[in-house]
Amino acid sequence: MEQNSQTSDSPETRRVLEGQLRECFGRVVYSHKTHEKCADILLSRLSAIKLWQIILSVITTGGFLAGVFGAGKIGTMIGLVVSTSLLALNTYTKNYDLGELAQKHKQAANNLWLVREKYLSLITDLVMGEKPLESLQSERDEILVNLHSVYNGAPSTTIRAYRKAQKALKNYEDMTFSDAEIDAFLPKELKRG
Repeated sequence: MEQNSQTSDSPETRRVLEGQLRECFGRVVYSHKTHEKCADILLSRLSAIKLWQIILSVITTGGFLAGVFGAGKIGTMIGLVVSTSLLALNTYTKNYDLGELAQKHKQAANNLWLVREKYLSLITDLVMGEKPLESLQSERDEILVNLHSVYNGAPSTTIRAYRKAQKALKNYEDMTFSDAEIDAFLPKELKRG
């Protein structure tokens, strides 16, 4: 029995656990960024819709006022066409609360941030080698349960948001910092450069 516990906490076993934790960490990083991008996309769309609602309202009012003050059928027809467009836009926004959906994505991203940081800390603990393997496995299992509950309450993401997240993480290196960038935030005693 003692031999089994020694081999179960071998460097090879720790390497396998590290591989799994790194994979989980990577997936959570992508999920976190994708939910952030979903929120950004929805808020941008909501802003555009609100702007178009204002523009169409002004044109509708102008068209009807022109009809009342003698512009004839053309003003009334413009008002009618634009008014119908505004009605369609308002119906869309009534059925889809983009602000609420964006808030749900933002909340999911916030919850995923905590899970991401827990995975990072767990990987750090594993590499430091100070905690027993069983303790690390128990923490991993607890994080997995937390992650499941976050995903269970999160709205679905879109391929467009995923591509934006991928671009941000790969091309713009979101989530990565040079030593100089980190040093700028730290007191002199903690700087590396």
